[in-house]
Amino acid sequence: MLTKKQLDLLEFIHARVQRDGVPPSFDEMKDALDLRSKSGIHRLITALEERGFIRRLAHRARALEIIKLPETLGGDASHGFTPRVIEGDRPDAPQPANAMPLTSASAIDLPVMGRIAAGVPIEAIAHASHNVTVPGDMLSGPGEHYALEVKGDSMIDAGINDGDVVVIRETSVADNGDIVVALVEDQEATLKKFFRKGNAIALEAANPAYETRVLPEDKVKVQGRLVGLIRTY
Repeated sequence: MLTKKQLDLLEFIHARVQRDGVPPSFDEMKDALDLRSKSGIHRLITALEERGFIRRLAHRARALEIIKLPETLGGDASHGFTPRVIEGDRPDAPQPANAMPLTSASAIDLPVMGRIAAGVPIEAIAHASHNVTVPGDMLSGPGEHYALEVKGDSMIDAGINDGDVVVIRETSVADNGDIVVALVEDQEATLKKFFRKGNAIALEAANPAYETRVLPEDKVKVQGRLVGLIRTY
């Protein structure tokens, strides 16, 4: 069952997608629901995602997709969707009822290589601290995968919060708009959106409180690309 605010937000997103072909911005959602900050919208979107009504799409602007609608909005209540945000995957954490089931055939252990800054860069990643189990179908493309714990809030508008664990596919190349692990001057590791601008690289936050960093291309090394997210409540 959805709360009134959750239902109002889902109805607003659905109406805008039907009218414009794209979801509304977070500011538009905030204004439509008469909320004082976008943090309330983030909580409502997370609740709708957990209940299988929407999902967030990585690497795309206004990245929301409606999966189903409640009966009150003309949807089929029997249709379900398992969110790709996996809950309760830290050691000894209880598994909630709506967590994605993991079997020995589909579960893969990945090393957690420390913390990655989603904010002011912190020291470069060094050694694995422990493992985390993820669904095999979360892994994308060739190459090794690893996990990092997010520190900071600069990617919050991309649905990446402080304390989340991100799943990264190792790669040294990226397309514009990809969310990447970037190593800056061989010293600082950060999680940001990647954009190439001539002979420079722009590392862009998903939070207006943070400025975009523009650096010479020889000062930035792509270490991997975001392919998944794990959240524990």
